Amino acid sequence: MKSRATRRSIVLGSAALGGSVALPRAFAQSGAVSSYPAKPVKIIVGFAPGGLTDAYARLFAEAFTERFKQPCVVENRPGAGANIAIDAVVKAPADGYTLLATTTGAVWQNRVLYRKLPFDLAKDIDPITVFPSGPLIVAVADKLPIRNFNELVEYTRKNPSIMGSYAPASYPHMLAEALNKMGGKVETVHYKGEGPMWVDFATGQLTVAVGSDQAFATVKDKGARAIAATTATRSPRLPDVPTLMEQGYKGELASLDGGLALTARSGTPVEILEMLSKVAVDGNDTPRARTLRETFAIPTATKGRADALRLWREDAVVWIREAEALGVKLD
Repeated sequence: MKSRATRRSIVLGSAALGGSVALPRAFAQSGAVSSYPAKPVKIIVGFAPGGLTDAYARLFAEAFTERFKQPCVVENRPGAGANIAIDAVVKAPADGYTLLATTTGAVWQNRVLYRKLPFDLAKDIDPITVFPSGPLIVAVADKLPIRNFNELVEYTRKNPSIMGSYAPASYPHMLAEALNKMGGKVETVHYKGEGPMWVDFATGQLTVAVGSDQAFATVKDKGARAIAATTATRSPRLPDVPTLMEQGYKGELASLDGGLALTARSGTPVEILEMLSKVAVDGNDTPRARTLRETFAIPTATKGRADALRLWREDAVVWIREAEALGVKLD
């Protein structure tokens, strides 16, 4: 009963969030909005430089500066599953001058993966936009007798294995726990971003890792074998690698598509959130944005705040339910 009540409160909280963030803030004074931005804006990134979240944050910062002629700086504060960065943002004024860039997993699944947080992720964060991450690549060491997902399942049932994860609550973390639910013996090792994870993978310290196409490309000729792609579509860079769904994996995780969320502290005037969202959408067709998506094999661009609100209402509930069902706690 306690578990059911907890789940119900999470779902209702997510639904309430989806509705509440669209409402105007009573204290959003027209003067503050009309003068925005009157000073530099800071984007706090919950991960180390070099990954996709950092790349999107810097892309947005460049577009913001070009449009408003105000500096927009990126500050990386990795650690604690992005909770360090989140805490810094929720403690900042709700005025649109301090933004958060992190994975959707950090602002969704962290709600149930951590028992004690100094903030309420269902109430303290408002979405601006979600940048798509595209299909992720599931890779194993090519010296292992694993060529598809079913063989990975069987291997981990018989052999203690190590999954590399670029953050708690990330897709690889969720997949590792799903493998354990299927009888696997998978230990998850969390890194502060993709870069160090793939370095350890290339040196043989990891059995399996999951990450972006671009990051996987750095190790594909160093003893790595791609065995699956996540989401419903194959990676455009690796069209011969079937998806988890195509390989018969029936779990909800197979079709889920996470992303990189740009958010602000709740209470930020809606007009400012919409203004920032427009910066992201208008920047979709710049040469740098197209190059970033091509580099990371991302077939789609961000759709703006309306789509982010939809993801908060619909997809967040599923991700949270999956994280809760796995029973993982990180504190």
